[in-house]
Amino acid sequence: MTPIYAIGDVHGQFDMLCRALEWIEADGGPEARVVFLGDLVDRGPDSFGVIELLVKGLEDGRDWQVLMGNHDRMFRRFLADGTPHDARILSGKGWLHPALGGPMTLASYGVEAAEERPIDEVLAEARAKVPGHHRRFLAERKTLHREPGLIFVHAGLRPGVPVDQQDEDDLVWIRDEFLNETKPFEALVVHGHTAIKAATHYGNRVNLDTGAGYGRPLTVGVFEGNATYTLTELGRAVLD
Repeated sequence: MTPIYAIGDVHGQFDMLCRALEWIEADGGPEARVVFLGDLVDRGPDSFGVIELLVKGLEDGRDWQVLMGNHDRMFRRFLADGTPHDARILSGKGWLHPALGGPMTLASYGVEAAEERPIDEVLAEARAKVPGHHRRFLAERKTLHREPGLIFVHAGLRPGVPVDQQDEDDLVWIRDEFLNETKPFEALVVHGHTAIKAATHYGNRVNLDTGAGYGRPLTVGVFEGNATYTLTELGRAVLD
C-alpha cells in the first residue's frame, strides 16, 4: 500500500518543517501524500514562512491535506473581525497573550509588539501586512480528513458522536473527553493538539504533537496498511 504521512503541530517552526518534508521526500518521494494536523502558527518564530511554504506546495500540486487547528482558527478570526478570545480558553487569555503565541505570529509578518498596543491599531496593521493569499489559505482549511481505516483531525473527536456530525469546536479544541476514551472510534484517529513528550499509539488514536511550539521536536507519522511508524532523518521506527 502507498503510505500516508502526517505531521504534528508545527507552530511556526519553519526550519523543523523543512527538515520533516525532506525526510518524507527521502522516504516516499516527491509525490508522497501528507496530512498536516493543524496549529501551523503561533509560538514559533516563522508562521509566515510556514504558511507561505504550504501555499506554494498546494499551488505546485503537492498531494497535501492541510487541516485547521485552534491556533489557525484564532488567527483567522482575529484577521476577520478582531476577535482576540476563544470561548474554549477558560484562563481568559486571548490570542494576543504571549502564552497563546499570537504576537509571535504577527511579528513574523512585521507587526511588532502586538500585545502592548491598542487592538484596533494592531488589527489594522495586521490586515495590511498579512497577504490576501494567506488569509484565503486560512479560510479554506478543513477540520477533518479521512482515509481507509484512518481519521485525521487536529484535536480529536467527541465519543459517541458520528464523525459526520462532529462539532467544529470539538474537532479543534477537545481534550479530556477524547483523550480519556478507550473504546475504538470509527477508525484510528490521528491527531495533535495535546503536547506530549513522544509520539504515542493508544490503540484507538495516535498523538503526534510532541511540542514543537515549545521548542521540542516536530514529529512525522507514517501509516502504511495496518502499520504505524515515526520518521526521522534516520528512517522509520515502528510505533506500537
